[in-house]
Amino acid sequence: MPAPSNTFKLALQNGDRLIGCWSSFAEAVTAEIMGTAGFDWLVIDGEHAPNDIRSVRDQLMALSSSPTHPVVRVPVGDTALIKMVLDAGAQTILVPMVESAQQAQELVRACRYPPQGVRGVGAMASRATMYGTTTDYIQTADTQICLLVQVENRAGIEALDEILKVEGVSGVFIGPADLSTDMGHQGDSTAPEVRAVIADAMTRIRAAGKAPGILGTTDEASQAYLDMGAQFLAVGIDVMLLTRAARALAAQWKGK
Repeated sequence: MPAPSNTFKLALQNGDRLIGCWSSFAEAVTAEIMGTAGFDWLVIDGEHAPNDIRSVRDQLMALSSSPTHPVVRVPVGDTALIKMVLDAGAQTILVPMVESAQQAQELVRACRYPPQGVRGVGAMASRATMYGTTTDYIQTADTQICLLVQVENRAGIEALDEILKVEGVSGVFIGPADLSTDMGHQGDSTAPEVRAVIADAMTRIRAAGKAPGILGTTDEASQAYLDMGAQFLAVGIDVMLLTRAARALAAQWKGK
């Protein structure tokens, strides 16, 4: 039995537009709830949310019966961390702060088994193979792993064309908050200079045959990014969705 088909990766290859959301509560029940909302994909955030490998695994399990595809963002592009996340059953990973083609190449190798890569061969005892029931996993997994790299500072933008040449990178995700801050705008991704850099990056990513992605936390930003050609777009963060709705509801009724 081969590794399961990565429907998210296939959709990106087909040029489909995919709408997603951030999952930052680090709780399986919240991920399960978000999996019923109708998003194409969810980011299980290991960079800024209080996740560890057990909570990542539990959220992957919670989404296993959902049509929503889990994307795991690791906190850093470390080979050992990537190995653990893949063995936990993730098929798509997102790596922050990629600044060079060499770094991207190393990440590709971390996602592949030898001799093309350096991924440790221990999945037969892990969730990735459903504990040994996916008998041909090691022979077939490489083609089903989807690597997304984040370009989110000036160094990454300067190296973007070289990063885009790296075989094995399926998509490039622009981090607007970090990019705008690195450009001197302190998180203001609406600044015209920042928007221009993002739009140019999106164009270059698509021209190279890769999928451009980004996160918008307002309707205006999300629409602007769609107009720029974003292919996989996150349109919110679960924590922000709850806080906005809860605060609005409290204000509505306390004022009566």
